[in-house]
Order: sequence, then C-alpha cells, then structure tokens
Amino acid sequence: MSHRLLLVDDEPFNLELMTELLEAAGYETVCAESGEQAWDILQRQGSSLSTVLLDKMMPGLNGFDVLKRIKNTPELNFLPVIMQTAINSPASVQEGMEAGAFYYLTKPFSRDMLLAVVKAAHSHWDRHQAFRELAKQHLDALAQLQQAEFRLRTLKEAQTVTALLARTCPQPEKVATGLFELMVNAVEHGNLGISYEEKTRLQADGDWESELERRQRDPILGQREVSIRFLREPDGFSFTIQDMGEGFDWQQYEDCPAASLMASHGRGILIARKLSFDQVEYQGKGNCVVARIQRQG
Repeated sequence: MSHRLLLVDDEPFNLELMTELLEAAGYETVCAESGEQAWDILQRQGSSLSTVLLDKMMPGLNGFDVLKRIKNTPELNFLPVIMQTAINSPASVQEGMEAGAFYYLTKPFSRDMLLAVVKAAHSHWDRHQAFRELAKQHLDALAQLQQAEFRLRTLKEAQTVTALLARTCPQPEKVATGLFELMVNAVEHGNLGISYEEKTRLQADGDWESELERRQRDPILGQREVSIRFLREPDGFSFTIQDMGEGFDWQQYEDCPAASLMASHGRGILIARKLSFDQVEYQGKGNCVVARIQRQG
C-alpha cells in the first residue's frame, strides 16, 4: 500500500529535500508552502493522506493553527502530525503535545530519523484504518455484551481481541487504537521484558522483529499471558489489562515526557490517553492498567 504524505514548509529548499528523501523511500508526496495552502489540501484531500509533516513556524496560518484545525475536525483528527521545529526545547515539545502532535522532528534532522518517524506515523495510521474496517463488520450483538475476559500471548492475538472488544463501544476504531497500544505494551515490555532502551537499540540495528520472535519462543517468557477484562458499567465502559511482568515506574508517565515525542516509538500511553480513553490509570507496580470511557448523554 502506497502512503501519501502532506509536506508543509514555507522554505522551498526544505520541501525539495524532504520530497527527494521520502519519494526515494517509496512515498507519494504533496507539498504546501503555507498553512493556508495546507489547510485547503487537507479539506479537499484529507481522506487520501496518511501523515502530515508540518513546519511549526510559518507566516500567516502557522503550524499550530493548522494542527488545531486538524484535531478539531472529526474526519482528520486521527491523522498523525509530525511537527518540525528548529527550537529544541521541552517547552516547545510540550506545546506541540498539548495541541495534538504525537511526532516531533528537530531541524536539522537526518535521513534515517526522518524515515523512522514517518514509518512510525504511517504504521499508527495503518492500524487505525485496519480497525476502522474491522469495526464495519456485522457484530452488533457485541453491543449487548456486559462483561468478558480474554487471555493472550502474542501481538496477533492482541489484534484479534482488540477488534472484537472495540465493537462493544460507540466509536470502535477510536477505542481500538488505544486499546491495542496498551496491549502491545503489556506483551512487549511487560511479559517479554523488553525495555524502552532495548527497543530503541534493536530498531536502530534492524534486529527488532527477530528479537521479538526469539523471546516469544522462550520457554518461560513465551508462556506468560496478558489478561484483559471488559466491563460495561452504568456510566460507561472499562478495560483492565494485566501482564505477568515486573512492572515499571508508571508515575513518570502521568504526564508524557517531551522526549518521547522525538523518538520513533514510545507513545502508546499518550495515544491511549489523548485519543481513545477518558481515563487511563496504572495500578500497583505498573503491570495492571485500567482504561475507561464515559458514556455520553
């Protein structure tokens, strides 16, 4: 599947450079030299885009203005936005996070960093689109489900359970995105014991998938299970996900570290909190998380 990217920058040289790098990597691109032009493209062609690379500082309609419009438009608010900035400061990154950016690039950036972050962005979009299609299947009886419990060990099983449980909620594809991210964390970081630093190194070395498969074949780690409990409550829905790992220092993720917006992974909790659930609460040593959705109306 070809991915179509919108590149927005008021500097023609920057647009030319990004276009050359991304098209050489197999992406299709469309360019805008201003926020106004970008917004016009988004309104007309937004459904054909899978990622936006958006310059922060532009005259007229700046990057944050465009970002806020994207996040306030239901048809576009799941579109991953990679903010570009020459200002490498926690305050600037935090500002972008609050506006809805989940990916960040500091100028000047390398080819490898650009491609890694774009790949992470469109992978997030691909999962959302896949869950959106699954949500269209005729599983209406799940709207009457009151409670359920599943156990799983692999990411493939997690995807199947996610698609099923998301159908219990009014906006299945929205719930599915965050629910899957929490289950991925439980499998990878919880049961299989892969730390954030290890995943960063493994991805950089191209060894990530082989290491994941190796650990899933391990006679001890590979037998660990993730349990997920669904409960329909009077005021909404809750999902309780528990793994068999050692837990982690979840308190430091109460507010997402700005640094996580500048890496190619590590945004699962942020995505769950910002896009999918009204509340995400870690308990105990961190190997149990409860995600809640409040009933509307």
